[in-house]
Amino acid sequence: MFARKRKRLDIDRQDLIRLVTEMGRLAAQQITHTLDALAERNVALAARVIDRDAILDTFQGNIEWKASTIIAQHPAITIAREVISAMQIAHDLERLGDLAKNISKRVIVIRGENLPDHMISALENMTRTVLAQVNMALNSYVKRDVSEALSVWNSDRQVDALTKTLFRETLAYMREEKQSISACTQILFCVKNLERAGDHATNIAESVHYTITGHLPAGQRPKENVADFARLSA
Repeated sequence: MFARKRKRLDIDRQDLIRLVTEMGRLAAQQITHTLDALAERNVALAARVIDRDAILDTFQGNIEWKASTIIAQHPAITIAREVISAMQIAHDLERLGDLAKNISKRVIVIRGENLPDHMISALENMTRTVLAQVNMALNSYVKRDVSEALSVWNSDRQVDALTKTLFRETLAYMREEKQSISACTQILFCVKNLERAGDHATNIAESVHYTITGHLPAGQRPKENVADFARLSA
């Protein structure tokens, strides 16, 4: 009886890990496609990102159902910790999908605008940085690698620094080129969404750390002050 129950638990846990991993792969793919849409001003690709967001919502529902089933059947503390973390990761992945969708909407709006190459390149670089953090956080989940999760947690300041730099550069350009105000406003929203995406990558890393160790990383999360940007774009 115990052996059958243990085998069932192992199968359920592997199913849960598989669902979270597949959802993470899709969320990362959404960010990648958003980057490509931005770089190429590809409206069709941006529209596909928007349409595919519903798949992430479905994944989140399936993960929550699976997690709830596991907790009901196997209420041990260590198991509950693992499945609760999985639900939290699914929530962060769903939010990442929403942010990719929001950026894609901005891409469609600015498709015909003449913006300086350095601004678009900086936004692409920020997107790549966030994508690398997301992929590293997901890898730490799959491998149960607490050191990799901590690396993501400690690198959040890097995204904050890029946020501040791009925010200032965009504002400066808006002052010089008044006709660019509308398009630059969309860029600022993209920056805000990417900064939030970085936060969600860090949240995933925290959940992985909690899954493995039973507690969150010690101390305050390393962050830059982006309060001015948050007030302006709220």
